[in-house]
Amino acid sequence: MKSRYALALISSSLLCVAGCSSAKPAMPVASAAAPASASVADTPAEKPLEVSAPIIVENQVDVVAQREGVVASISVEAGTPVRKGQLLATIDDRQLTAERDAAAAKVKAIAADGKNWEAAQKMAELDLSRDEEMYEANLLTQKQLDHSRTKLVGTKYEVEREKENLLNAQATLRALELELDKTKIVAPFSGIVARRYVRAGQHVAGNEKLFWVTATEPLVLRFNVPELYAQKIKPGGELDVITAASPTRYRAAVTMVSPVIDPGSGTFDVQAKLLAPTTGLVPGMTATITLKDAK
Repeated sequence: MKSRYALALISSSLLCVAGCSSAKPAMPVASAAAPASASVADTPAEKPLEVSAPIIVENQVDVVAQREGVVASISVEAGTPVRKGQLLATIDDRQLTAERDAAAAKVKAIAADGKNWEAAQKMAELDLSRDEEMYEANLLTQKQLDHSRTKLVGTKYEVEREKENLLNAQATLRALELELDKTKIVAPFSGIVARRYVRAGQHVAGNEKLFWVTATEPLVLRFNVPELYAQKIKPGGELDVITAASPTRYRAAVTMVSPVIDPGSGTFDVQAKLLAPTTGLVPGMTATITLKDAK
């Protein structure tokens, strides 16, 4: 029994060795063939640079009171188109008007006095001429002649004094007229009243804001551009402009390019004027300017 078991075990071993010796060696799996030369993918084109900037106008100011007083009347409201020099409001001018009228009357009075002294000077000149003839004829003493000469000199001084008084009075009158002009608040340029800060009857101090007046054209953009675009942007060149409020694409012409680059930010200033038509654009909007690739 044991001999049979041993014989069977030997037979199994021999079969295993024969199978292993007759098997062919396994071939390695071929890997995917590599390309002959590796090519670098082209770098996608850079997107155009977009710069945001507010739409502004050159003329846009707060109109302030040039003197203290009470607002007597208001002639315009916010949103009113105005012309240069148009009356916006007035400050109570009754006191100044009275002072101006008094100064004007004083000017007339001094001018009349001056004419009176000029007539007296002519009379003194005639008296002196007569006395000199009488002195030559030994009909007048030296003292009487000296008296006539002294009187003429004094009259000339009176004429000069009245001339200076007249100049002083005229200067006072002009100063009061200027102060009176300050009570009339006028538009500094043609545009639109964007805001009104005061109401009739309100007491205002000097330099207090009364109105905000802004022009409506030309519309301008001012923005900073990286130095890479220094050779790409030239005066006269056109730019694409869009806004979030309108799908319309607008055009702007470059009017100014700064000749220097800010070393701190590496940018330079550019100014552009929006070209017509500009329907839908108003000062204060934010616009996006598209700049072409700087390559």
